[in-house]
Amino acid sequence: MRLRISSRFVPVMVFSCCVAPLTAQTDSAPGGQRPDYTFKTNANAVVVDVVVTKGSGEPVPALRKQDFRVLEDGKPQTIDFFEEHTAKTLPPGAVSPMPKMPPDVYTNVPPAPESDSVNVLLLDSLNTEQQDQIYVHQQILDFLKNMRPGTRAAIFTLGSKLRFVQGFTTDTSLLLAALNDKKNGAFPQTEPVFRSRSDRADDQQEVATLTAMMNGHMTLGIAAIADSQRDFAIFQYGARTMMTLEALNYLARYLADVPGRKNLIWFASSFPVIIFPSSAQSQTMSEVRVYASAVKKTADLMTGSRVAVYPVAAEGMMNDHWMEADGGGSSGSGRASGGGAALNGIAGFGGENDRRAMQIMAMKQLADDTGGKAFYNTNDLNAAMQHAIDDGSHYYTLAYSPTNQKMDGKYRRIEVKLTAGKYKLAYRRGYNADDTTRAEAKPEFDPLRPLLKFGLPGVTQLLYGVRVAPAAPQPGPNAEPAGMNPKLTGPTTRYNVDFMIRWTDVKLEPTPQGTHRGTIQVGLIAYDRDGHAVNWAGGTQGMNLDPDVYAGIQKSGIPAHMEIDLPNTDVYLETGVYDWGTSQAGTLEIPLHPVTATATAAPQTAPSKN
Repeated sequence: MRLRISSRFVPVMVFSCCVAPLTAQTDSAPGGQRPDYTFKTNANAVVVDVVVTKGSGEPVPALRKQDFRVLEDGKPQTIDFFEEHTAKTLPPGAVSPMPKMPPDVYTNVPPAPESDSVNVLLLDSLNTEQQDQIYVHQQILDFLKNMRPGTRAAIFTLGSKLRFVQGFTTDTSLLLAALNDKKNGAFPQTEPVFRSRSDRADDQQEVATLTAMMNGHMTLGIAAIADSQRDFAIFQYGARTMMTLEALNYLARYLADVPGRKNLIWFASSFPVIIFPSSAQSQTMSEVRVYASAVKKTADLMTGSRVAVYPVAAEGMMNDHWMEADGGGSSGSGRASGGGAALNGIAGFGGENDRRAMQIMAMKQLADDTGGKAFYNTNDLNAAMQHAIDDGSHYYTLAYSPTNQKMDGKYRRIEVKLTAGKYKLAYRRGYNADDTTRAEAKPEFDPLRPLLKFGLPGVTQLLYGVRVAPAAPQPGPNAEPAGMNPKLTGPTTRYNVDFMIRWTDVKLEPTPQGTHRGTIQVGLIAYDRDGHAVNWAGGTQGMNLDPDVYAGIQKSGIPAHMEIDLPNTDVYLETGVYDWGTSQAGTLEIPLHPVTATATAAPQTAPSKN
C-alpha cells in the first residue's frame, strides 16, 4: 500500500472546473445526496416502500404520515418512520455537458441529479425463448439510447448462472457498450433445461401422431410416452426453478449493500418462482422438486434488500383475443389460492392458452408480493421499461415495529391504506417472521470496503477527481510490489492514482497553532470481469496543514497519491475516499484496458458508478 498526502498539487486536476454542475443542487448532504436510513427487515423493524399512483399512472406527491394506515394480519400498526422519495426530473436540455477532462482523468461528480431508487435490467435466457431474447435485446438497446438523465441502472443476465454485465451507472454509453459486448453473454442463447414452445409442440405432435396411427385410441404405450414427456418436463421445470432462485438469492445479497428501493425489471418468457406461495402452491412445488426452504430463503433476502420485481413478458403481444388486457398490475391480494401459477413452465398439455393464463397469474403474483408491477401483452417493451422506472422512482418509505414480536417464521400479511382519496397502492404484501440476524465476529471497521464492491452505485457525498495512468517509467523486475495482494502473479502494469478531493467536503478543523487538522481514508480495489478482486490498496492519513498549504488546498483541493500493480487484462478499478470527520464518502469505478493502458470510458463522465 502506498498513500501519500502532501503539499504538492497536480495542476491538470484543478478540481474547481469539475464541480460547476453542482451549483444548482441544494440538498442538505454534500454532493446533493440525501441521507439514507438502514433498517434490519425482521420482526422488530419492518420497512415497506409504497408507490401511490393515480388512475393514469401519475405519482401522487406530498402525502403525509397521517395519510397512511398500516395493518399487519389485520391489526393496526404505528408508523415509526416516514419519508417521501421523489423522482428527480429535468426538462429537456437542462443538463449541461460535463467539462472536458484531460486524458486519464475522471470524476464522481454526477452529470445530473440522481434518482433515489436504482434499476436492475435482468435479461433472462434461462426462462426465455431464443426469438424473444433477440427482441428484448433490441428493445433495451433502443431504450438506453434515450434513457432519461440521472437514471441509475445496472445490467445482469441469467443463463446457467447469474452474470454481471454492467454495474450501476447513469452513463448510457457504458450500458450500451456492455450490452453489445459479446464477452458479457448478453446475446441470445438457449439453456438445456428450458422447455421451448417448439419442444412442447413436438411432444404434443408425437402423442397425436401415435394416437392417430391407433385410430384415435390412447394405448398404454402411448400413455407411457406422454407420462415420460411430462416427467421430463417436470424435471426441467424443477431444475430451472432452483437455478432461478439461486440467481435471485445472489442478486438480493448484492443489492443489500445499495441503500433505498431497488426496481428489478425482469424480462422473460416464463417466471417459475413464487416469493410467498400459498399452501396449495407449496404442495405443487414439492411435486416438482422445488424446496420450500429455498423459496423462503429467497423471500427473506428479497425482503431485506427491498427489491420490487417488475416482470416483463418477453414474448410481446399475445394473439389470443381473450387474453387482451391493459397490461396493468394486479389488484389482487398477492397470494393466489391455486397451484396452477407454480406450474406455468410445464403447461402445454392443456394448450398454449392455459400456459399463458398461468404465466400472467405468476407475473401478477410476483409483482404484487414484492411491490412491483407486471407488464404483459405488449410489444412496446421500451414503454414498459420507462413505466417501471417511473413507477419505482417516486415512493414513500414506512417503517413500523409490529405488535406481534414473535419470531415464529410464519407469513405476516401487510395492508397499507390511505385515509382519503382513491389511488392505486403498490407495496410488498407481507414477510416471513424469520430471525435473519446471525451472531458473527465483527471485523475491524473499514468504512470504504463495503462501498468498493464490484459494480455498486457510485457514492457522491464527497466529490473528487482522479487521474489513473501507467507509471513512467515502469518499475524494474525486482521492485517492491504496489498493492496488498501477495498472490498477484503474471505480467502487471504499475499505475499512478492521483486524487484531488474537494476540500469543502472534508472536515478540516482549525487548531490553536494556526494549522488545520483532518483525517481521510483512500481506497482502491481492482476486479476482473467476473468480479474477483485481483489487487487492492488503501490507508488512512491524518493531515495537519500549515497556513500556506491550507491556502493552496482552498484553491485546488486535497491531493492524494497511490500506486497499484494491475494485471495486463481488462480490470475495473474501484476508487474511494472517506472523511472521518463528516462520515461522508465518495466512490467511482473506472474500467481499464490493457492495450491502451487507459480507461475505456469517455473521461468527461463518471465511467460506471453514478
